[in-house]
Amino acid sequence: MALANLSAGWIAILAGLFAGAIIGMFFHDDEWLGGYGCWRRRMLRLGHISMVGTGLLNLAFAVSVAHLKMDHAPALASILLIAGAVAMPSVCLLSAWRKEFRHLFFIPVGCLIVAAVDFIYRGSLL
Repeated sequence: MALANLSAGWIAILAGLFAGAIIGMFFHDDEWLGGYGCWRRRMLRLGHISMVGTGLLNLAFAVSVAHLKMDHAPALASILLIAGAVAMPSVCLLSAWRKEFRHLFFIPVGCLIVAAVDFIYRGSLL
């Protein structure tokens, strides 16, 4: 399972870098998407950085499993970390498009919290 997180982590980081490069081409315009403080612009920035951040969480999981020499990676944590890496930027981008989608942030946040708790518990890190 940890190999899937390793792959997902690097893919998410690469996607975040590409997304940052694309939206970065428009940052010179102070009024792009309504200005720096505009909801849409903030959600796009959050979406691109969440790709990198959730990618790093997946890498940390894979490295931790290897470092702890775990025979089996906690499956729930593995799946939820990948789900969070997909859901967080998706909800950010959907929220940039339609503000009502902001009510879905509980999905990626919940995935990531449960993943962390599961890993800590099953990895006997307490």
